[in-house]
Amino acid sequence: MRIGVVSDTHAHVANTQAAINLLESLAVERVLHCGDVCSTVVAKLFISWPTDFVFGNCDYDREELADAISSVGQTCHAVFGDLEIAGRRIALLHSDDHRKFLEVTQGGIYDLVCYGHTHVAKIEQIGPTLVLNPGALYRANPHSLAVVDLETMVAEIINL
Repeated sequence: MRIGVVSDTHAHVANTQAAINLLESLAVERVLHCGDVCSTVVAKLFISWPTDFVFGNCDYDREELADAISSVGQTCHAVFGDLEIAGRRIALLHSDDHRKFLEVTQGGIYDLVCYGHTHVAKIEQIGPTLVLNPGALYRANPHSLAVVDLETMVAEIINL
């Protein structure tokens, strides 16, 4: 199974739509959003796939955002998602909580940790855990997203 991972859309509809078009061309089956959605409009753009969202430090009206996410059949995990997808245990967070970030990246219990916040794309292996920041769709150069093959656990950063 191939999943798309995005982060830090910061209400930027045009960049988010470009990312969605790219994800469609890459035939992903599910999307994870690592926070700083910042817009109910942006949240609703991910309707093409099952999408899991977490809040970032710039997601101020969390109740309204959570309602918008659930209104289109998507899942909002508040600040932390502990997911099982295709037999893989995945942590989904924004990473502004440094203690939680260290816990999930160094604990050895997750196959994959997806995070945002830094606006810098990064893939690293920490013990048994693949740690992935897809970069950002706003305030990054270049704007980027990631795709992960959960069968092979190979991740790729893709620039928009």
